[in-house]
This record gives sequence, structure tokens and C-alpha cells, in this order.
Amino acid sequence: MELGLKGRTALVTGASLGIGLAIARELAAEGVAVAMVARDAERLAKAAAAIAAETGGRTVPVAADLVDAAQLDSAVAQAEAALGRIDILVNNAGATPMGRIAESDDATWRKSLDLKLMGYMRCARLLVPGMRARRWGRVVNIIGRSGHQPRATYIVGSSVNAALLSFTHALAQDCAPDNVLVVGVNPGPIATPRWDALVAQGAAGSGRDPDAENAAAIGSVALGRLGTVEEVSGLVAFLCSDRAGFITGTNIDIDGGGTRCI
Repeated sequence: MELGLKGRTALVTGASLGIGLAIARELAAEGVAVAMVARDAERLAKAAAAIAAETGGRTVPVAADLVDAAQLDSAVAQAEAALGRIDILVNNAGATPMGRIAESDDATWRKSLDLKLMGYMRCARLLVPGMRARRWGRVVNIIGRSGHQPRATYIVGSSVNAALLSFTHALAQDCAPDNVLVVGVNPGPIATPRWDALVAQGAAGSGRDPDAENAAAIGSVALGRLGTVEEVSGLVAFLCSDRAGFITGTNIDIDGGGTRCI
């Protein structure tokens, strides 16, 4: 399927590993120039160089910790300076730990809110005005299914993700008149280093070994397996294209049929 994305530009956060890395690779393969943002400068530079070599596309590594508003502002400015404009924003940075209410202190709540909720909002606030002025733009928020299927053992992540579901809907309503489309993507269990970390945390909390914890999670998925990062990145690339030009203000689960709500 020809997506017609060649010549577009994108900023992808959390782009050095897992889902973010796969999205950056997918967009680059479609001819999109990609600014890749993440904290680890060395790992990010290697990832950007590998994608450029593999796809022949243009990648711009921008190292920043998006918890810090000043670093976020600088990262966006660097991306715009390098690429001239940003057509597509993929908000993906954010790693909230497992934990019940008694195990989640104020610092954990603040960090999760600052990185994921505030980070997504700040990136959108900086980049959406230019998209609206050009009357074309895409914002894809990688959120997570716990926002509408909350878990006591993941109370911080569930709360932050629920806020992002609402943010996505509200931003989409605001931007639709200017042809800026805003969509949320809710991955379920996807085979990534992040998933491995969550399994380890869940195992520690439940008293099960990691293999049993992983098997229990897979057992909740109708397809009976973990998803792949390429399955998520393919969806995101489609949502960024004009093929998805009538999709906005919705949140799409990609979880192998694991979500048990409408």
C-alpha cells in the first residue's frame, strides 16, 4: 500500500528502543525525515545511524530528557531547525512502573505525570500550531490499554493513561477544523525491553517467577501471543498517512484481543 508519506517530516519521542525505534524505522522507510528523541545520547545516535543506513532515509538524533521542560523545548527547536518543519508528532516517551497505591510514592507519580502526560502535552503545544497553520498534521499518542482497563497493580500508569485518552479526544476536537488529526494507540503486551521490565516488576509483586508472570499475561490475550513492534509501527504509519484522513479523535487498541471492554 502506497501511503504517500515521502517528503513528510516527523518527531518521534522515546525513539531509541522498542516501539519508538520501530516507528522511527517504519516512517523512515516510507520516506519521512525523522527527528528521533530519547535520553541516552549514545544509544540514540547508533539507532539513528542504523535506520539511515537501512532505509536510506534522513534521521536526526536529538538527546533530551523530556521530564525537563527546558530540555523538551530545546529538543523541539533542534528538530525544527534540522528539518524545517514537523508534520507528524509521535508521542511515545514514558515508562511508568508497576505498583499499587501503597507502593507508589509522590516522586513516582510526579515523574510519570511529568514525562508522559506533561511531555505529550508540551510536545503537542509546541508543534500543533505550525501544523494548524499549514493545514496538515498528525499527532499519534502511544498510550496503553490500562487507561480504559485500569489495574490496581498498575495504578500510576492506569491513571496517567486515562488522562491521555481524554487529552487525545479533546485535542482532536480542537484541531480537526485545521486538518490536524489526533489519534491514540493503545498497545497491549508487545515484545520489547519495556515489556520484560514490566513482567519482572509484576513477578516481584505477585510472588511468581517471571516466566509464569509472562505466561499469565499472554493467557489474557485472545491471540495467545505477544505482539511485535512492527505490528504497532505499521498501524502508526498508516494513521500518519492520507489513507487515514477520516480518522481522528479515537483511541485504537492493538492488543491481540486482550481488552475486555467496549
